[in-house]
Amino acid sequence: MTTGSPSLPGRATVSRRGLLRIGGAVTAAAALPPALAACSGSSGSDKVRIVGVADQQKPIEELLPLYRKSHRDSTFTTSFAPTDQVQTVVRTQLAGGNAPDVHVLYPGSGSAMSMVELAKAGLLADLGDQEWTKGIPANFDAAYRREGKTYLYSAGSSVIGAIYNKKAFAKAGVQPPRTWSELLDVCAKLKAKGVVPIALGAQTPWVTQLITYALVPNAVYAANPKFDDEMAAGRATFADSGWADALGKYQELQRKGFFNDNPNGTTYEQQTAMVASGKAAMAIQVSAVLANFRVATATPDNLGMFPFPGGDDAGKQWIPAGIVVGLGVAARAKNVAKAKEFIAFLGKQENIDRWATAVSAIPFKRGASTKIDPVLAEFLPIIDGNRAVPFMDQRWPNAEVQPAHFAAVQDLLAGKTDVKGALGQMDQAYGKKS
Repeated sequence: MTTGSPSLPGRATVSRRGLLRIGGAVTAAAALPPALAACSGSSGSDKVRIVGVADQQKPIEELLPLYRKSHRDSTFTTSFAPTDQVQTVVRTQLAGGNAPDVHVLYPGSGSAMSMVELAKAGLLADLGDQEWTKGIPANFDAAYRREGKTYLYSAGSSVIGAIYNKKAFAKAGVQPPRTWSELLDVCAKLKAKGVVPIALGAQTPWVTQLITYALVPNAVYAANPKFDDEMAAGRATFADSGWADALGKYQELQRKGFFNDNPNGTTYEQQTAMVASGKAAMAIQVSAVLANFRVATATPDNLGMFPFPGGDDAGKQWIPAGIVVGLGVAARAKNVAKAKEFIAFLGKQENIDRWATAVSAIPFKRGASTKIDPVLAEFLPIIDGNRAVPFMDQRWPNAEVQPAHFAAVQDLLAGKTDVKGALGQMDQAYGKKS
């Protein structure tokens, strides 16, 4: 899933907007941002070089000192930058053979810096001999593996649901809904109290996808878990699937006046502020941004999160749970062995837990000492019940579908298209070659 803010735990952000088109190594070197040029020390070949997105800085800087306690002879350089800068430079370096040893890597497919695309190009080292890889759930195989080999390290998954203001709910006398019908009733009561039911910052493109993603698991995968395989085989389309129901519900929320005025003119930051202040009751968001919402309010404990209901059977709720951006080891790195040794350290349960906590994720495997953010408790039974699916874009075949989705939703909100037209745009993009 795409998140575009440099302050957010990114997935294949800018690459999915088609901005990874640097013409060669010379151009990339000229475009090298200061954040990547300045490392924490000199860049000697004996040092393991790590390049990540800005949102990986916290877990990496927490875990590196712990690693060095038992590996005092190992030295590292680290660089962090916004997603667009990192992806542009690192992708070019990988192709040129001068890549960092450990680098940011996005799960699944659908972008130039995704696991599948880099693995197909022979640019990644196989991590499959490491013990932690045995704990990867089968339903997340497509995010971590290609053709039986494991290339991605990621601590776990973020979920999409409703981040809500408890005081706003209490003011309207409502509780978090568990079905679609209950959701419509709750929104109506919130609106009657003068509170915006759902804040939507659709001016920020990646925000447009979240409501769709929250609804599609029930609308599509609950009935047909093999939908992605059928799409890949040409036996299914967005337009003739439950995607039409999901976008129809999206449109229904707007038609009933449950969004703020002018969603296409509202940013993610404004959306966050609306919920934090209580002007809006909730926002459909990825759990990775919980920390940002908490920072925006003087009363962080007043914020909760619940699964956004897409159907009318609370006991059969399905949710999206996407593997968060992780790390890979460059196949032609100067220090492959040392890089893989560091990844093996990150794969220990206590370090999976540390990384997941730092980015508000749910570890892909949990031990006796694993602690989950309490506001995510309602999501765990759904995940453990195998009713969670990866974010939809992690199985898309190219970098064109994601921006088509953004544009389709914005057009839908602006009244420039209908559901059929919006999904037609996505089907056309899906058919393009990567």
